Amino acid sequence: MLRQIDARSWATSESARIRSEIPRGLSNQQLVAEVEPIVAAVRERGLAAAIEYSLKFDGVAADPVRVTNEAISSALKNCDAEVVAALQTAIARVTKVHESQMSAARDIETNNGGRVTNRWVPIERVGLYVPAGGAIYPSSVVMNAVPAQIAGVKSIAVASPPQRDNNSLPHPLVLATCALLGIDEVYAIGGAQAIALLAFGDKTIKPVDLITGPGNAYVAGAKRLVNGVVGIDSEAGPTEITIVADDTANAQVIAADLIAQAEHDPASAAVLISDSRELIAKVDERLDELARDAKHQERVKTALTGTQSAAVLTESIEQSLALADAYASEHLHLHTKNAKAQARKINHAGAIFIGESSPVALGDYLAGSNHVLPTGATARFASGISVFTFLRLITEVDFTADELAALSEQIQTLARTEDLPAHADSIATRESIAP
Repeated sequence: MLRQIDARSWATSESARIRSEIPRGLSNQQLVAEVEPIVAAVRERGLAAAIEYSLKFDGVAADPVRVTNEAISSALKNCDAEVVAALQTAIARVTKVHESQMSAARDIETNNGGRVTNRWVPIERVGLYVPAGGAIYPSSVVMNAVPAQIAGVKSIAVASPPQRDNNSLPHPLVLATCALLGIDEVYAIGGAQAIALLAFGDKTIKPVDLITGPGNAYVAGAKRLVNGVVGIDSEAGPTEITIVADDTANAQVIAADLIAQAEHDPASAAVLISDSRELIAKVDERLDELARDAKHQERVKTALTGTQSAAVLTESIEQSLALADAYASEHLHLHTKNAKAQARKINHAGAIFIGESSPVALGDYLAGSNHVLPTGATARFASGISVFTFLRLITEVDFTADELAALSEQIQTLARTEDLPAHADSIATRESIAP
């Protein structure tokens, strides 16, 4: 089912080649041209344009687009008790992990005197995007909202696509999770038009300062276009998994993990990297069997047989790890004998799952880690959502006149070296007027 790539002759130092030759999903850049008119229309005409695109792409639009408090509360009241309990567990575990990320303000006294304070402040207003489409993602409400609330964000707006079978409102489970988290500003709008509406606002919708959350390639492309007008977390586009496995791995478990990722979307990417030809053959055999029985077998088969997925044969576990590190996958799962030690050799991945008992699905829901992660090799420079996503660092500089005087000569030397004499004069002036 997976196409085969023989990488045994590849040099592990050629990171750019590795990223280009190991298959990947559709590039967000490829969709920018298609998304740009949508973003431009919403920037110019606001909510009216967003509703037009909602009707065009989703076949349904809400009127009004903001969900009432009554509808949010009703969704929670009507939610299955077991689902509510599971969501509460997710909230508690994600809260515990993300609370540990908080940093207090720090005063640093420099060697020559004076104080510099690093102070974290929350972003004022954020927009959280929760996708729909082929699946339902109340868990993404948790992963977006909990870190924002821990960071101290006061104004949170959630956007999620309208559902034809829910009176043009977002899915009831999305609304119920918003209710559990005390979020009452929710908009029934999805896709690129939702990203643009959050970024530019409208007469009735205040623009945000930051947009976070996963989505398809169109959502990721829109986030790229509005980046700079607002901040974004990362381009969390179509999901991807890379599994590194050796000959000790269980082919049935690996196949199940690949199927689990592929059921998200036909554009999902699934890559197996192994130095065992026999394991690759066994996994491929199990994939055929599991795909036939999968509930979403059409999208699973499309994802696994598409150009974005493959099995990569290497000459050693060391090469497997080097290729995975260069590839910089959203999810990296190590099915290897020494997975815990080998995980520390990976510097480029959205999240690393260590061993057979740490599946990606655990991270999706109840590990406490965040499942909104960078895709498309952006894990080389971007991170998944954390408390820091919603914080800004402000630096305060506080020196006395004597402390400044002790550094005056060297400041002026550097200023004149950079041909910025006014900088030097601003220091000298203080000395000339000193009592």
